[in-house]
Amino acid sequence: MTWEMVTNPLGNVALSALVDALPIFFLFFSLAILRMKGHWAGLITALIAIGIAIFVHQMPAGLALGSAAYGALFGLWPIGWIVITAVFLYNLTVKTGQFEIIKDSIASITDDRRLQALLIAFSFGTFLEGAAGFGTPIAISSAMLVGLGFNPLYAAGICLIANTAPVAFGGVGIPIITAGAVTGIDAMQISKMVGRQLPLLTIFVPFWMVFIMAGWKKTMEVMPAILVAGISYASTQWFAANYLSPMLPGIIASLVSTTFMIIILKIWKPKTVWRFKDEPLVTVQVKRHSPGAIFKAWSPFIILTILIGDWGMNNVKALLDKFTLKFFLAIDKLIIAGGKPVEVVFKFNWLQATGTSILLAAIITAIILRISPAIFFRTFWETLKNLRFALITITSVLAFAYLANWSGITTTLGNTLTVAGTMFPFMSAFLGWLGVLITGSDTSANALFGNMQKVTAESMGINPVLAVATNSSGGVAGKMISPQSIAVGCASTGLVGKEGDLFRFTIAHSILFTAFIGALSMIQAYVFPRIIPEAIAQAKAAAASAAQGATTVLLVTGLIVAVLAAIAARQPRQTA
Repeated sequence: MTWEMVTNPLGNVALSALVDALPIFFLFFSLAILRMKGHWAGLITALIAIGIAIFVHQMPAGLALGSAAYGALFGLWPIGWIVITAVFLYNLTVKTGQFEIIKDSIASITDDRRLQALLIAFSFGTFLEGAAGFGTPIAISSAMLVGLGFNPLYAAGICLIANTAPVAFGGVGIPIITAGAVTGIDAMQISKMVGRQLPLLTIFVPFWMVFIMAGWKKTMEVMPAILVAGISYASTQWFAANYLSPMLPGIIASLVSTTFMIIILKIWKPKTVWRFKDEPLVTVQVKRHSPGAIFKAWSPFIILTILIGDWGMNNVKALLDKFTLKFFLAIDKLIIAGGKPVEVVFKFNWLQATGTSILLAAIITAIILRISPAIFFRTFWETLKNLRFALITITSVLAFAYLANWSGITTTLGNTLTVAGTMFPFMSAFLGWLGVLITGSDTSANALFGNMQKVTAESMGINPVLAVATNSSGGVAGKMISPQSIAVGCASTGLVGKEGDLFRFTIAHSILFTAFIGALSMIQAYVFPRIIPEAIAQAKAAAASAAQGATTVLLVTGLIVAVLAAIAARQPRQTA
């Protein structure tokens, strides 16, 4: 028996919205005030939403539970699979000692604190966010800077600020993929729109980092390096977001930025070497490594980039998709939304999933680095154990998101947000900011608010792609002040107990960046609306055409990389 989605269940828009917002209020309160663990907060939030769907929206219990179960399944596959494999690949490089070589290769290039910040906090930190995410860039980059002699507060602060650049495309594009999943909008469309917002902020971030460290005069001394870091990253981020895949901008842009930074620092030096006033002596001696060793250490992430690009090709996707298993859930076509039955089909695309390409990169890495099967499988198990609570949080948030979408909760809340009027595009940025501030994740913020942004935009005649993209772009600035990020930054730099100092260091920058995205969204909505992607089919076709040409080059490069890396591998086999 079918059931039609109910909006405004209490007959009063404001009252219905107030009740429907209770799960979100609880999530915020539990994380920000009660400091509850994320997985418990997520589970309870989902249970509250189930209760509201059943008793307020009169949704049959079976349909409510089925909707939540489908969201949880999607949280595990393909999103959870991407998280697991991405972090697993990173852990392999750590376990084998290759990541230490990567760190040394970055830290040994210059003694100037301004340039070290650009290289490590910005170029290298954004790479970590693009490849792994989940606090990895803040923990590693800030610890590296402290080890090189940075003031701990500045080390943590500038790493948090630098991390805004790649967050929307972090963890191999999981935030954008999630936004597409919960809204029904093609992820490539959202990627294009974010790629027409974030680069304008990204190009400014390197300047702002150095300016708050060293002041105007000393910033001007290293302006060539600042321009190279910002322009190379922003332009590559724009290109990858618009013409390749939402999974690649964070990785490719950081690699290009790092490469160009290394080149310019080989041919140009600032007039003076700048250090912090009264800074202590350097505590770590950076090791030097041969070009072959450095190349081999970087090869896992080069291979990762190649394979993700290949998996994004339409002909490859079509071939791999033939092995997809489809499971029709019991609630399939029993929910009527917008006059149409909702298809509830779980697609287990075990071969075509992006996470599988990352796993293949990990297997190739194990061969190149001569990692024994014992270390390989032990590292995978350790990765699963370490991510178990993060996976519960992700599945809980996705369970709530899908239930909210199909029960009418999202539509009710979205209709209420129309009171923002013409200021809604500006508000969209701060809604995303608020979501990341509380949850610590752009992925979670997109899952919570993505469809709400879409519904509100459609009801106001605004392109929904802009609203959903702005939710993600605005959210990046909330990352630097989220309690989770602050805690990681303090733990990595010896500032435990001084979280308030770090929060005060970043809060003004966070609000400034969010306001910039909000103002940009307003301009794009009302002054340059043609910049917003419209046709989903055309967006896919354009992306596929460009991706195939670019990926062919990447594939050839990848084969060369694999061969050379294998030749360079001369160290003894890693044993358990």
